[in-house]
Amino acid sequence: MSTFDHAGLMKDINANLAPLRKSQSEAMGGFAKLAQASMAEGTISAKHKELIALAIGISQHCSGCIGFHVKALIKLGCSRAELEEMLTVCVYMGGGPSLMYASEALAAWDKLQPAQE
Repeated sequence: MSTFDHAGLMKDINANLAPLRKSQSEAMGGFAKLAQASMAEGTISAKHKELIALAIGISQHCSGCIGFHVKALIKLGCSRAELEEMLTVCVYMGGGPSLMYASEALAAWDKLQPAQE
């Protein structure tokens, strides 16, 4: 099992970007609006858009993207089976390196799940 801390990474990314969001508010606000508009429910569901975004994050080897998009997928009610099926497409298209990041995505999935009561 991976010991990678996606929750901590996401917290660090947000903290590290806070000064940039303040000093470059127009550009960073534009990025936020682009993200919101791109990921909104539409002809393609928000969940499918998040699966696509996670696949791109995996193919680009971006641990931060993996954390943020796994968290969004959990919030959108994505099932582990849907995640795993998408991961097989990542591995098909990206080979061994994508398999390594697919493992990271699965670990993030397990660690970012809300605590069961």
